[in-house]
Amino acid sequence: MNLSERLAQRQTRSGTELRAVPSKQTTDVPRRAARNADPFAGVKRSVHQGLLEALGPKLYDAYLDQRVLEQQVTQTLQAVLQRDDTPMTVADRTRVAQEVADEILGHGPLEPYLRDPGVSEIMVNGHDQIYVERDGRLAPVDAAFTDESHLRRTIDKIVSRVGRRVDDASPMVDARLPDGSRVNAVVPPIALDGSLLTIRKFAADPFTVDDLMSFGTLTGPVAELLEACVRGRLNILIGGGTGSGKTTTLNVLSSFLPDDERIVTIEDAAELQLRQEHVLRLESRPSNVERRGEIAIRDLVRNALRMRPDRIIIGEVRDGAALDMLQAMNTGHDGSITTVHSNAPRDSLSRLETMVLMAGVELPQRAIREQMASAIDLIVHQARLKDGTRRITHITEVTGMEGDVISLQDLFLFDFHAGVNDSGWFRGSLRATGLRPGFLDRLADRGVQLPSRMFGLEEVPR
Repeated sequence: MNLSERLAQRQTRSGTELRAVPSKQTTDVPRRAARNADPFAGVKRSVHQGLLEALGPKLYDAYLDQRVLEQQVTQTLQAVLQRDDTPMTVADRTRVAQEVADEILGHGPLEPYLRDPGVSEIMVNGHDQIYVERDGRLAPVDAAFTDESHLRRTIDKIVSRVGRRVDDASPMVDARLPDGSRVNAVVPPIALDGSLLTIRKFAADPFTVDDLMSFGTLTGPVAELLEACVRGRLNILIGGGTGSGKTTTLNVLSSFLPDDERIVTIEDAAELQLRQEHVLRLESRPSNVERRGEIAIRDLVRNALRMRPDRIIIGEVRDGAALDMLQAMNTGHDGSITTVHSNAPRDSLSRLETMVLMAGVELPQRAIREQMASAIDLIVHQARLKDGTRRITHITEVTGMEGDVISLQDLFLFDFHAGVNDSGWFRGSLRATGLRPGFLDRLADRGVQLPSRMFGLEEVPR
């Protein structure tokens, strides 16, 4: 076979392989559609319609008690199902009733996962693909919305309850569920393959410091140190990546606040769960359709200073509000706590510096860094490790300025050198570095005592 014949044969073979690719892709689509097909979709639509006709405006009566509405929906649902002559087993009839009730009273196919305490996050990647997080691991679930309009109705239902909107003009929105779970929605035209919905669930019963110790997020001595720092009115910055557990740690630190103090919380979407009695909750507000009426975090921080707060808790600082936060910490409002997205303790300070510049105030770099070094006492850095666990990896003290650089010293570090076990879980824990914090004397002046042995070179027991 000469060269030209071999080339012709190769082209023929390549053409066959190329032609085979589209046929394989086209067979995937029907399989996915078949997997999501619901044999009782027609029954559910008719029952749903019958329920709407029977109850009518009662479903949207804002003054009707939720429990009364649930009872009426359940009773009417059973009556409508009994009139339907579609042959179904008892299990199928129960499932249809539950799914229709979830659609009317809850959030459709998401409702079983919102009720499941083992699910920590729900991710909707279009109407026909839903993922959930369990034990730090993602997995797809066998649930789907009927179509894009079904998903959009659910998103509108969520955001409208907190006075927000999502449409072509404002295709991104942050909202929350009644239990405080965080919601983010993105819709077309910026979501190219259909609407996207992410729900980060919050436990109905907030985690305590004992829970975090049982999870391995922190150790006993570190918990004792953090409680002392909160009661001793140190300013604390909690840093970490997305989903690393910053807000959960902020909730736990807030539980150490005394009951006799006036606490003001400032958030984009209210999700903190403080148990003290004297708590004032402020929430930012986006602009309306006319691009008016926006109340930013920075506006709330400035207003909080006029409310005679003993403590200011900011859910997350992400813009020019950083400047007002530093000003508050440096003008007598010590004991404040906030969170910031970052990769390491020093990165937290770099991000704060950048956000201060976003305030539009012409300040020299050294002046900004002096403000940060004076305002922030402790940085708690948290990370989500590869095994899915969320761990505090750094407890770092801000000690002051050395020239133009903010000096830091690590008090506790996570021991990554311990490696992982056969299941891929990290064996390490927080260890003391052997450095004595400079704020111990300040805590002692405020009546908070910590043993020096806590910061020794020995391994911190769990």
